[in-house]
Amino acid sequence: MPLIFVNYRTDDEEATATLVDRELSRVFGNENVFRASKSIGPGSRFPQELLTAVRRSSVLLAVIGPRWLEVGGSEGRSPLEDESDWTRREIEEALETGAVVIPLLVGGAKRLRSEDLPAEIRDLADCQYRRLNHRNVDADLVRLSDDLVKLLPELADTARSNGFQSSSAVSDDNRGVEPDESGEDRVRARVIKHRQRGGIGNLNGDFSGTFVSEPQGPVHTGSGHLYQAREQHLGPRISSDGGAVNYVADNHGEVQQGDRNGRPEDGQL
Repeated sequence: MPLIFVNYRTDDEEATATLVDRELSRVFGNENVFRASKSIGPGSRFPQELLTAVRRSSVLLAVIGPRWLEVGGSEGRSPLEDESDWTRREIEEALETGAVVIPLLVGGAKRLRSEDLPAEIRDLADCQYRRLNHRNVDADLVRLSDDLVKLLPELADTARSNGFQSSSAVSDDNRGVEPDESGEDRVRARVIKHRQRGGIGNLNGDFSGTFVSEPQGPVHTGSGHLYQAREQHLGPRISSDGGAVNYVADNHGEVQQGDRNGRPEDGQL
């Protein structure tokens, strides 16, 4: 039987529930995700199939949009006040059987308040929720899948075989960092096997600052100007904190002349 039950209200966020079902079915397998309009076949006894599925599920996702609590109907009451409301009944069954219930707040839906809910499902307001924003839907669905992998480790192998990568793995791969022994992130540099002239290259291991390989022009890492003084020095004197570079040895590019204070002579930029 399905381990994940998608609960929703037809006139609230049915399209979002379909989107969630399709992504989770792709990650965890179609047979492990239940959504009524998909999973109940023609001729099946709807109430029996629905209640059996929710009672056997380990996780119920309650898809909640801005209209989920909306008052409607001729009597001016919220649908949740009706004991026969299927959205309410599914949540009530999941809470009674000990399933993990996750409110999935869509768009601008507000966090639930216990005083707005019937006593039978008031505990729903205390359940830790997740948000799904359609502007960031891919990332939000990955995070949701991460949560479900942790809650349902028996589905982890299925998720990996279907190509799922956790959000932390994707983030680390994009950033190119990994934690060191102290728990802090450090740069993970790969060896560049080709010889790169005049740029950054031939790196291996941890590094910081600026690394320049075989410069062919003026070298300058600060915000000031680059000059060559008339007075020669035995070694390079370099200032990269807004000051001038007084002397750079064995530099093959064009270097401007300056006085012994490093200022440009007349007519120079």
